[in-house]
Amino acid sequence: MEGHGIIAWIIIGVIAGWLTGKIMKGSGFGFWMDMVIGLIGAVVGGFLATHLGMAGPGQHGLIISIIIAVIGAVILTVLVRLISGGRVREL
Repeated sequence: MEGHGIIAWIIIGVIAGWLTGKIMKGSGFGFWMDMVIGLIGAVVGGFLATHLGMAGPGQHGLIISIIIAVIGAVILTVLVRLISGGRVREL
């Protein structure tokens, strides 16, 4: 995840996690888990974007990086809900 500093990635993770909590039906996973899902979602989204021929999330501006992170976080949230049966509790 090059291109953005660690503070920018934390901000991207928080925003992506919050947006994902709002986009997905039901409540989010809580502030900390939403942030973790947002950060991991940035990795998932970056992996997918890179393999689809687009540049990774760190090679775009902040808005595009957030969009890529949100897409990855939504995919990750769907997978987490499928695996856990929606039983993930807030930390």
